[in-house]
Amino acid sequence: MSLIRWEPFREIDSLQREMNRLFDTMLPTTGRELGTFIPPVELKETPEAFQLKLEVPGIEAKDLDIEVTADSISISGERKSETETEEKGYKRTEFRYGQFRRVIPLTAHVQNDKVEAEYKDGILNLSLPKAEPEKTKVVKVNVAS
Repeated sequence: MSLIRWEPFREIDSLQREMNRLFDTMLPTTGRELGTFIPPVELKETPEAFQLKLEVPGIEAKDLDIEVTADSISISGERKSETETEEKGYKRTEFRYGQFRRVIPLTAHVQNDKVEAEYKDGILNLSLPKAEPEKTKVVKVNVAS
């Protein structure tokens, strides 16, 4: 019987590779790095309109770009935030930068020229009125003989 030398760091390295592989398969690959700012969205539908609420703390209204098509809404912006504190001779600086873009598909067409927006305390509220459903057109087709 031969003796085998135990190397604990090799076992730890193997465990770390296995955990990385596990997380890589569990997390969606969207091309984004972990920690990317993706603001949460709440969307409610009523018979007359969609009500959308987007949480974007630390972003000013002028830094938001909102585009509405008949069947989707795109919201993008950039967060630029810096804080600096000095206490007992220590200086502490924190910053958060990052761009985001959310495209939300809608289940019905909206009147994109009548969208109302309100931004207060880091919450963007949008009211997207639904478009009137198009009536079925009946067209008579003449058959040439």
